[in-house]
Amino acid sequence: MCSLEKRGNLFILILTGQNGEHRLNPNLFSSIISALSRAKAESTRGSALVTVSHGKFFCNGFDLDWVNAAGSDEETQQRFNLLLDNLKQLVLAFISLPMPTIAAVNGHAAAGGVVLALCHDYVLMRRHRSVLYMIDLDLGIKIPEPFMALFRAKISGSARRDLLLRGLKIKGEEALKMGIVEAVYDGEEEVTNAGIKMADDLAKRNWHGEVYAEIRKGLYSELCDILGIASIPI
Repeated sequence: MCSLEKRGNLFILILTGQNGEHRLNPNLFSSIISALSRAKAESTRGSALVTVSHGKFFCNGFDLDWVNAAGSDEETQQRFNLLLDNLKQLVLAFISLPMPTIAAVNGHAAAGGVVLALCHDYVLMRRHRSVLYMIDLDLGIKIPEPFMALFRAKISGSARRDLLLRGLKIKGEEALKMGIVEAVYDGEEEVTNAGIKMADDLAKRNWHGEVYAEIRKGLYSELCDILGIASIPI
């Protein structure tokens, strides 16, 4: 599950859960999207949001145990499709959020967990004890177009190729050199504090949230077209 703390104009989204893996299932998706809806409703001029996690993992992707616990092949596919739709809704919620967003990746992020991180405007990461890993190719799972559009929007050239077509487990220092993350830090506390400080610095700019969201949509216009949302003139 997750919790949402508000400190002045800052929102801190904290991923919590059994075994600290934060696997994406309908309950966690619902919890995160509900928290984002609350942040949007309570936001003011000069708000910002940072996402952090407890434990070894930032997010270990889809809850495949939940998917595979279905009673038939048909229901298994239905469950997997439901998670894909939930992930699409999560991307949409982040793209539409009227404030800057930062992911403090203080643990491993795999598959859907990488998507969750890239939903944010900025990604910070631990230097050594975290990796970005797209496991889809190893599992023989195709990546649907909305998420491919997200990768095209957020990661360029050979970095995108190596993440998706080589299945590299990319550590923080490598991710920094590849331009995937903004900065790296040595420990969990350091990356969390850096995320909060960055959110605080951005909040101090006192930007108009809806203007910020519309500029973001314009920046990622291909992604927004695929998601079915359009920039609205302010």
